[in-house]
Amino acid sequence: MSPDKSDKRNIVKQSRKSKDRAAEIANTFEWLITAFILAFVFRAFVMEAFRIPTGSMADTLMGAHFRLRCRQCGYKYDHGFVPRQYRLPEDTVPSSNTKPPVTRCPSCGHFDRTRAGMPVANGDRILVLKCIYQYLEPKRWDVIVFKNPPEPTINYIKRLVGLPGESVQIIDGDIYIDGQISRKPAKVQNELWMPVYDNDYQPVAPREGFFNGHTWQQPFKNVRGSKWIIEDRNNPTIFSLDSPDEASGQINSLVYDTSIGNNFRATYAYDNVNEYDSLPYCSDLMVRFDCRANSRGRIGIALSKYRTNYKAWIDLTTGEMVIARQENGKQSIELTRMSIESPANGDSNVVKFANVDHQLIFEFANNKLTFDLGHDLEDVGTIQEDVEPQVEIFGSGKLTLSHIAIFRDIHYTEPRLISRRVAGRATKDNPFVLEEDQFFVLGDNSPNSQDGRLWERPGVANKGLPEYREGTVPRDYLVGKAMFVYWPSGFKPFAEFPFGIGIIPNIGRMRLIYGGSNGTE
Repeated sequence: MSPDKSDKRNIVKQSRKSKDRAAEIANTFEWLITAFILAFVFRAFVMEAFRIPTGSMADTLMGAHFRLRCRQCGYKYDHGFVPRQYRLPEDTVPSSNTKPPVTRCPSCGHFDRTRAGMPVANGDRILVLKCIYQYLEPKRWDVIVFKNPPEPTINYIKRLVGLPGESVQIIDGDIYIDGQISRKPAKVQNELWMPVYDNDYQPVAPREGFFNGHTWQQPFKNVRGSKWIIEDRNNPTIFSLDSPDEASGQINSLVYDTSIGNNFRATYAYDNVNEYDSLPYCSDLMVRFDCRANSRGRIGIALSKYRTNYKAWIDLTTGEMVIARQENGKQSIELTRMSIESPANGDSNVVKFANVDHQLIFEFANNKLTFDLGHDLEDVGTIQEDVEPQVEIFGSGKLTLSHIAIFRDIHYTEPRLISRRVAGRATKDNPFVLEEDQFFVLGDNSPNSQDGRLWERPGVANKGLPEYREGTVPRDYLVGKAMFVYWPSGFKPFAEFPFGIGIIPNIGRMRLIYGGSNGTE
């Protein structure tokens, strides 16, 4: 008998199915291999993820740290986790709860000494745009990743402040390039303001004696018989004034008392509190609040630097914004003014005044008045690092202030010595002149950063080249520009979650990393 034709057809169909399945598997492997190659190429040449291991760039970027909330006033802040203090290897994040060291709230000044064990948050994970510097020149104030010159197998991340051919100096916390101050771009500056005091955060137990060594008091004080009400029992976060308008000649003043509140030293809540008293004063400050005016009058802010008092105010009746200078108690000298539309009676408007990088910036609502104090070192007077700045709020009429806060600028510290025999690098008396293809970098957490100021060893050069100069990052070792914090130390689902990994993303702290400009501004 002849074979059944239907059986032959079934065999052919099964053969075709097997071939199709084999082709699908082959195609799948081909796509997987292609995707792997593309991912490898993307990682190698376009974008790569890095984890921040230390706190040298805090608060811009966090290494392993404790996420804290002041138990008195509720202010949130971070404090660095240092493995060696717990007898752990470097770059270790414990999976179990760990007791943080003594910390100080950057707002109310409360020292926390009794906190129980808590999770340690991993360092921020960032995306770095690689090879960008093969096509574009690096820009001052960029946050860059580079190979550590003495140990090229290790990647570092710092902020770029000095470019080839420039002379770099760190003077009283500011960066000077070729003898002129280098101002930070607005977006970078906004990221670098650090809290000194925020009146929205009031202690729940002010009688406790751990607020900078004493019980808590409102650090703003009335002077010269002024009529500000600063301790309203119904709402202690509000300052109010009900006085005659400026036509009467009475101006009511509040001053911030650093013997009670946090002072203006360049402290970091992220760092060891034992170092606070040795840090220098930071005299670049900003005051911010919301003002609701219910009558005619004025509202203003005064900030001092090196015994010179700079004042900014707005006449709420005429809409005149004014910036003035007053030296040694003499009569004020007007520097600049601008007319705006008078605010409506009862409206609430944001008021800001900053003295930063030799520039005065006064803002009221959406209006901005600025005055350039000059780029040269002596344009703001003789430097007096031992003189603590002062903050004053003054006004007349019927006013209500809310969301009152003081901030300080980042303050880069000058290294007096690198070693016993080597003077500090890039200081006022020892400018650091960069040569071709040499860059100078600093950490934002200046008191706790090993950076271009302090490197003692020359860089290990590529084969056949001489050693790279101490304190510099050679162009050959630039890896890329930090762009985005995509995983800002996530949360653990439970306290004893293994490997110290926070697998729940902290979406609220995902953010861009702002860079800068090659210009002087």
